[in-house]
Amino acid sequence: MRKPLMAGNWKMNKTVPEAINVVKSLKSAVASVSGVEILICPAFTALYAVSDEIKGSNISLGAQNLFWEAKGAFTGEISLEMLKDAGCSYVIIGHSERRQHFGETDETVNKKTKAALAAGIIPVVCVGETLKEREDNVTFKVIEKQVRVGLSGISPQQASLAVIAYEPVWAIGTGKTATPDQAQEVHSFVRKIYEQMYKESAEKVRILYGGSVNPNNVSDLMKKTDIDGGLVGGASLEAESFAKLVEYSK
Repeated sequence: MRKPLMAGNWKMNKTVPEAINVVKSLKSAVASVSGVEILICPAFTALYAVSDEIKGSNISLGAQNLFWEAKGAFTGEISLEMLKDAGCSYVIIGHSERRQHFGETDETVNKKTKAALAAGIIPVVCVGETLKEREDNVTFKVIEKQVRVGLSGISPQQASLAVIAYEPVWAIGTGKTATPDQAQEVHSFVRKIYEQMYKESAEKVRILYGGSVNPNNVSDLMKKTDIDGGLVGGASLEAESFAKLVEYSK
């Protein structure tokens, strides 16, 4: 049985004091939750402070990006050892905004994914199509390439630990969302591709939905067989709204 994961991607938001204030409220709001894994991914500058604040709680910490080399002359990048030192157990890889604005490719996603797993940090690997790609009826072609290339070369055991997040690019930050049936169709397709690559790991891998997830639509999304949680943007920035998402099953 796959334990649902509700992950908050804070993107480029929250100073350290602001992050601490949100986490303090969130901790008390979700203290009794046990059936859902809770993850927050603040900006790099807030990681250490947030890690200290959530110690002993039921909230895990993740980063929004990484570099695959251990150290060296890579100005502006951050290593896995640095993330582990800051308390991270997860890292988001290949978000559409990284692909769109910073040149992330399926090949660099693969390098980062393999490096994260080798270091003992769980990658949340993002895949998703643009509006044009959906209108051109190439959604499945795009998703298959992103999954096959982005997660190639890892062991079956590592494959079961990884997390995949399906985020239709046209639904991120737009207020639009895929219907539960549209989301389920792609999630099911991703799991079938994963089964071809890693056999029994396909039933263990968690596939999240991202793209304007909010308290009003989360319940219908989570009823679908292959949707195992959410990668949440704007609705994770305030403790009250994110807590509602976390508690969808109550």
